[in-house]
Amino acid sequence: MSLAAQFSHVAHWVFDLDNTLYPPEVRLFDQIEVRMTQWVMEALSVDRAEANRLRVKYWREHGTTLAGLMREHGVDPEGYLVDVHDIDFSVLDPDPGLRTRIEALPGQKIVYTNGSAPYARNVLAARGLAELFDDVFGVEHAGFHPKPDAAAFVQVFETARIKTDSAAMFEDDARNLVVPEALGMRTVYVAPEPVAEDHIHHHTDDLSGFLAQITD
Repeated sequence: MSLAAQFSHVAHWVFDLDNTLYPPEVRLFDQIEVRMTQWVMEALSVDRAEANRLRVKYWREHGTTLAGLMREHGVDPEGYLVDVHDIDFSVLDPDPGLRTRIEALPGQKIVYTNGSAPYARNVLAARGLAELFDDVFGVEHAGFHPKPDAAAFVQVFETARIKTDSAAMFEDDARNLVVPEALGMRTVYVAPEPVAEDHIHHHTDDLSGFLAQITD
Protein backbone atom coordinates (compact mmCIF):
# COMPACT_ATOMS: atom_id res chain seq x y z
CA MET A 1 0.00 0.00 0.00
CA SER A 2 1.35 3.43 -0.92
CA LEU A 3 2.11 6.01 1.72
CA ALA A 4 -0.65 8.24 0.36
CA ALA A 5 -3.15 5.40 0.74
CA GLN A 6 -2.10 4.82 4.34
CA PHE A 7 -2.91 8.44 5.14
CA SER A 8 -6.01 8.74 2.96
CA HIS A 9 -8.30 8.63 6.02
CA VAL A 10 -6.48 11.41 7.87
CA ALA A 11 -8.36 14.68 8.34
CA HIS A 12 -6.52 15.95 11.44
CA TRP A 13 -2.76 16.57 11.35
CA VAL A 14 -0.91 17.13 14.64
CA PHE A 15 2.69 18.34 14.57
CA ASP A 16 5.15 18.58 17.42
CA LEU A 17 7.40 21.63 17.19
CA ASP A 18 11.00 21.25 18.36
CA ASN A 19 13.20 19.07 16.13
CA THR A 20 10.09 18.24 14.10
CA LEU A 21 9.18 21.45 12.25
CA TYR A 22 12.84 22.40 12.07
CA PRO A 23 15.88 20.14 11.61
CA PRO A 24 17.64 19.00 14.80
CA GLU A 25 21.03 20.09 13.47
CA VAL A 26 19.91 23.70 14.07
CA ARG A 27 20.29 22.86 17.78
CA LEU A 28 17.79 25.51 18.82
CA PHE A 29 16.95 23.59 21.96
CA ASP A 30 20.56 23.90 23.12
CA GLN A 31 19.82 27.54 23.86
CA ILE A 32 16.78 26.58 25.90
CA GLU A 33 18.71 23.96 27.86
CA VAL A 34 21.28 26.58 28.86
CA ARG A 35 18.52 28.86 30.12
CA MET A 36 16.80 25.94 31.89
CA THR A 37 19.99 25.09 33.75
CA GLN A 38 20.52 28.71 34.75
CA TRP A 39 16.91 28.96 35.92
CA VAL A 40 17.25 25.83 38.06
CA MET A 41 20.51 27.14 39.55
CA GLU A 42 18.86 30.36 40.64
CA ALA A 43 15.51 28.92 41.73
CA LEU A 44 16.92 26.02 43.75
CA SER A 45 20.22 27.61 44.82
CA VAL A 46 22.35 24.79 43.41
CA ASP A 47 25.52 24.80 41.33
CA ARG A 48 25.57 24.30 37.56
CA ALA A 49 26.42 20.60 37.67
CA GLU A 50 23.53 19.83 40.04
CA ALA A 51 21.14 22.02 38.07
CA ASN A 52 22.04 20.23 34.86
CA ARG A 53 21.59 16.85 36.55
CA LEU A 54 18.14 17.84 37.80
CA ARG A 55 17.17 19.26 34.42
CA VAL A 56 17.85 15.91 32.73
CA LYS A 57 16.43 13.85 35.59
CA TYR A 58 13.13 15.70 35.62
CA TRP A 59 12.84 15.48 31.83
CA ARG A 60 13.28 11.71 31.99
CA GLU A 61 11.02 11.12 34.97
CA HIS A 62 8.27 13.69 34.41
CA GLY A 63 8.21 14.32 30.66
CA THR A 64 9.63 17.84 30.92
CA THR A 65 11.98 19.67 33.26
CA LEU A 66 9.12 22.04 34.07
CA ALA A 67 6.81 19.21 35.16
CA GLY A 68 9.49 17.94 37.53
CA LEU A 69 10.09 21.41 38.95
CA MET A 70 6.36 21.91 39.51
CA ARG A 71 5.83 18.52 41.13
CA GLU A 72 9.01 18.45 43.19
CA HIS A 73 9.41 22.14 44.05
CA GLY A 74 6.10 23.89 43.30
CA VAL A 75 7.61 26.42 40.89
CA ASP A 76 5.58 28.99 38.95
CA PRO A 77 5.29 27.65 35.39
CA GLU A 78 4.47 30.93 33.65
CA GLY A 79 7.59 32.77 34.71
CA TYR A 80 9.71 29.75 33.85
CA LEU A 81 8.25 29.44 30.34
CA VAL A 82 8.85 33.10 29.56
CA ASP A 83 12.44 32.99 30.77
CA VAL A 84 13.67 29.75 29.17
CA HIS A 85 12.17 30.60 25.78
CA ASP A 86 13.85 34.01 25.56
CA ILE A 87 16.30 32.88 22.90
CA ASP A 88 17.73 33.81 19.49
CA PHE A 89 15.40 32.63 16.70
CA SER A 90 17.59 33.99 13.90
CA VAL A 91 19.36 30.60 13.65
CA LEU A 92 16.18 29.28 11.99
CA ASP A 93 15.68 29.62 8.24
CA PRO A 94 12.37 29.77 6.37
CA ASP A 95 11.41 26.55 4.61
CA PRO A 96 9.05 27.34 1.71
CA GLY A 97 9.04 23.70 0.60
CA LEU A 98 7.83 22.47 3.97
CA ARG A 99 5.19 25.19 4.04
CA THR A 100 3.90 24.07 0.66
CA ARG A 101 3.72 20.43 1.77
CA ILE A 102 1.86 21.19 5.00
CA GLU A 103 -0.47 23.60 3.23
CA ALA A 104 -1.42 20.82 0.81
CA LEU A 105 -2.57 18.48 3.58
CA PRO A 106 -6.36 18.14 3.64
CA GLY A 107 -8.24 19.02 6.81
CA GLN A 108 -7.27 20.47 10.18
CA LYS A 109 -3.63 21.18 11.05
CA ILE A 110 -2.38 22.03 14.54
CA VAL A 111 0.90 22.35 16.41
CA TYR A 112 1.13 20.77 19.87
CA THR A 113 4.31 21.37 21.85
CA ASN A 114 5.58 20.88 25.39
CA GLY A 115 6.89 24.42 25.10
CA SER A 116 4.64 27.46 25.31
CA ALA A 117 2.35 28.63 22.53
CA PRO A 118 4.04 32.08 22.27
CA TYR A 119 7.40 30.34 21.85
CA ALA A 120 5.92 28.05 19.21
CA ARG A 121 4.57 31.01 17.27
CA ASN A 122 8.03 32.61 17.28
CA VAL A 123 9.51 29.40 15.86
CA LEU A 124 6.81 29.17 13.20
CA ALA A 125 7.37 32.78 12.17
CA ALA A 126 11.13 32.21 11.82
CA ARG A 127 10.49 29.09 9.72
CA GLY A 128 8.05 30.86 7.42
CA LEU A 129 5.20 28.71 8.73
CA ALA A 130 3.15 31.43 10.42
CA GLU A 131 -0.62 31.47 9.82
CA LEU A 132 -0.38 28.00 8.32
CA PHE A 133 -1.95 26.06 11.19
CA ASP A 134 -5.51 26.18 12.47
CA ASP A 135 -4.25 26.46 16.04
CA VAL A 136 -1.14 26.23 18.21
CA PHE A 137 -1.23 24.49 21.59
CA GLY A 138 1.42 24.70 24.29
CA VAL A 139 1.84 22.96 27.61
CA GLU A 140 -0.29 25.70 29.19
CA HIS A 141 -3.30 24.40 27.26
CA ALA A 142 -3.01 21.07 29.07
CA GLY A 143 -2.89 22.57 32.55
CA PHE A 144 0.92 22.41 32.37
CA HIS A 145 0.77 18.62 32.15
CA PRO A 146 3.27 17.58 29.45
CA LYS A 147 3.37 14.95 26.80
CA PRO A 148 3.64 11.95 27.29
CA ASP A 149 0.90 12.20 30.00
CA ALA A 150 -2.31 10.75 28.60
CA ALA A 151 -4.38 13.47 30.29
CA ALA A 152 -2.41 16.14 28.42
CA PHE A 153 -3.18 14.63 25.03
CA VAL A 154 -6.85 14.14 25.88
CA GLN A 155 -7.26 17.74 27.03
CA VAL A 156 -5.60 19.23 23.95
CA PHE A 157 -7.32 16.90 21.51
CA GLU A 158 -10.72 17.60 23.07
CA THR A 159 -10.11 21.34 22.91
CA ALA A 160 -8.99 21.09 19.27
CA ARG A 161 -11.83 18.67 18.45
CA ILE A 162 -9.42 16.13 17.04
CA LYS A 163 -11.05 12.87 15.96
CA THR A 164 -8.20 10.52 16.76
CA ASP A 165 -9.36 7.68 14.50
CA SER A 166 -8.84 10.01 11.54
CA ALA A 167 -5.71 11.77 12.77
CA ALA A 168 -1.93 11.55 12.44
CA MET A 169 0.82 12.81 14.73
CA PHE A 170 4.38 13.81 13.84
CA GLU A 171 6.82 13.81 16.75
CA ASP A 172 10.57 13.62 17.43
CA ASP A 173 10.26 11.99 20.88
CA ALA A 174 9.24 8.34 20.53
CA ARG A 175 7.65 8.15 23.97
CA ASN A 176 5.25 10.92 22.97
CA LEU A 177 3.72 8.67 20.31
CA VAL A 178 2.57 5.93 22.70
CA VAL A 179 -0.70 7.61 23.68
CA PRO A 180 -1.57 8.86 20.17
CA GLU A 181 -1.14 5.33 18.79
CA ALA A 182 -3.32 3.94 21.58
CA LEU A 183 -5.98 6.53 20.68
CA GLY A 184 -6.04 5.26 17.10
CA MET A 185 -3.84 7.85 15.45
CA ARG A 186 -1.30 7.13 12.72
CA THR A 187 2.13 7.93 14.15
CA VAL A 188 5.23 9.30 12.46
CA TYR A 189 8.57 9.41 14.25
CA VAL A 190 10.61 12.34 12.89
CA ALA A 191 14.25 11.74 13.82
CA PRO A 192 17.66 11.00 12.30
CA GLU A 193 17.49 7.29 13.19
CA PRO A 194 14.50 4.90 13.43
CA VAL A 195 13.55 2.95 16.53
CA ALA A 196 11.76 -0.39 16.53
CA GLU A 197 8.63 0.22 18.59
CA ASP A 198 5.13 -1.11 17.94
CA HIS A 199 3.55 2.30 18.57
CA ILE A 200 5.56 3.88 15.74
CA HIS A 201 4.00 3.33 12.32
CA HIS A 202 6.41 5.39 10.20
CA HIS A 203 9.83 6.96 10.48
CA THR A 204 11.38 9.80 8.51
CA ASP A 205 14.45 12.01 8.78
CA ASP A 206 12.98 14.34 6.11
CA LEU A 207 9.54 15.67 7.03
CA SER A 208 9.07 17.65 3.83
CA GLY A 209 10.02 14.67 1.68
CA PHE A 210 7.71 12.39 3.68
CA LEU A 211 4.77 14.75 3.27
CA ALA A 212 5.50 14.99 -0.45
CA GLN A 213 4.77 11.28 -0.74
CA ILE A 214 1.35 11.89 0.80
CA THR A 215 0.33 15.02 -1.09
CA ASP A 216 1.90 14.65 -4.56
